[in-house]
Amino acid sequence: MRVLGIDPGLTRCGMGVVEGEVGRPLTLKDVGVIRTTSTLAVPDRLVTIEKGIDAWIDEHRPDAVAVERIFARSDVSTIMGTAQASGLAMVCAARRGIPVALHTPSEVKAAVSGNGRADKAQVGAMVTRILRLDAMPKPADAADALALAITHIWRGGAQARIEAAQAAALAAAGRNR
Repeated sequence: MRVLGIDPGLTRCGMGVVEGEVGRPLTLKDVGVIRTTSTLAVPDRLVTIEKGIDAWIDEHRPDAVAVERIFARSDVSTIMGTAQASGLAMVCAARRGIPVALHTPSEVKAAVSGNGRADKAQVGAMVTRILRLDAMPKPADAADALALAITHIWRGGAQARIEAAQAAALAAAGRNR
């Protein structure tokens, strides 16, 4: 499974592609950040982010896209920009029929570090270890995007198998009536 993890943001939108499956070593395919400057109008920044996400999807052809679920912080302006970038990520994937999964920050932290309250340094260190990298991906937005992709492979793949088994059981029950 190839997963594009997206850590949405209006100034820095982390992007990371990881390939693998549960129980096997994961492989880093690409990592980076789509950047916009605050001197541009928000609509222009959103166009830049959309074009960047489209380019990543076109280049890497992921099986799924994992996006950080937005949660309320004290700064509403930060939430709005993050939510707008998150919406773009979902639209870019949905336009191509690629499944989208949302993972909360605490889910991601728990999946990669075993601690839902891990700090950015701990998450970055675990991403480096899990993907067998020589150095921690920088900035933190890039490491967070990789952590999202890892989480989806480890948790999302299991969730998909559970849903498939439930669907098969329902179908079998319907045939036995």
